[in-house]
Amino acid sequence: MLRVAFATDDRITVNQHFGAAVGFAIFAVDEERWQLVEIAEFPPESMDGNETKLPAKIAALAGCAAVYCLAAGGSAVKQLLAAGIQPMRLDDGMRIEILLKQISVAIKDGGIPWVDKAQRKDARRFERMAADGWDE
Repeated sequence: MLRVAFATDDRITVNQHFGAAVGFAIFAVDEERWQLVEIAEFPPESMDGNETKLPAKIAALAGCAAVYCLAAGGSAVKQLLAAGIQPMRLDDGMRIEILLKQISVAIKDGGIPWVDKAQRKDARRFERMAADGWDE
């Protein structure tokens, strides 16, 4: 399952700028279903001039393959990518459920580049684990 975060203040719509987001809804998604697994909440922040807010938000998204938001500044994008999280900017607010359906279809059939990349990365991780062996 892929973990995906959505910048939201209502848990229904992607409607927040990454740096100023007051919350992230984090879902686990596979080709058949999705499930809300975590809500990360933050105090309201201004969008500019407060770089100290980014590390806590990025840390809260650990393990996520992507985060959907309305916008993200250059510094946030660089830090997200360095953490292995693909930032996905939307032009307008969109219902999270619609995005989850698109991601679920992409897990099954491909077609969204970041999903394809995340699945390849995950497959290589299991190949490395198998090569290393494990004890039960």
